[in-house]
Amino acid sequence: MSNKIVKDTLAITLITLISGLALGLVQDITAGPIAKQQKKAKEEAYKAVFADADTFEELTLTEELSAAIEANLDENGYTAQNIDEIMLAKDNAGAEIGYAFTVTSSEGYGGDIQFAMGVKADGTMNGISILNISETAGLGMKATTAEFQEQFKEKKVEKFSYTKSGASADNEIDALSGATITTNAMTNGVNAGLCTFQFAKGGNLE
Repeated sequence: MSNKIVKDTLAITLITLISGLALGLVQDITAGPIAKQQKKAKEEAYKAVFADADTFEELTLTEELSAAIEANLDENGYTAQNIDEIMLAKDNAGAEIGYAFTVTSSEGYGGDIQFAMGVKADGTMNGISILNISETAGLGMKATTAEFQEQFKEKKVEKFSYTKSGASADNEIDALSGATITTNAMTNGVNAGLCTFQFAKGGNLE
């Protein structure tokens, strides 16, 4: 009986080791292509929100700078938003013409919503491009439509608000019907990006 127990234990251990090695190998094989695809998606999103840019230069977010950005967002009430990446948008002469941000808002109905947004040097919004979203089909997922996203385009405002009674000013957008939570998450996310833009214009990212 004891020999059978030992053999069974060894067999289970061997199977576990082999399974672990196989999973590790699969992860190593797929990690590269996944990272490459994610990078490509971001590059396409940045170009979509800043078509005038010839190149994008990533701003290194040191621990100190990240902490300063987070503190600024917290002070302005954007505690559920995060700036994941900041890119300097440059023209074909290498001159800076604005910023492209990757923003994550954790206030979505279905979880985190991540998107790219572009802001010209004068503070005008170029638009947004969603990178990751898992909202309710037919409701919150309408945030991916051009109709919703273009409400933020070519607007020069300090912050946006949403309304259910019809937008009547540049700083207002129409809320998604039946998806106020998603609308709020997107609006706060964009406002967090604009807040960081103002922070950058104050020389705080240098």
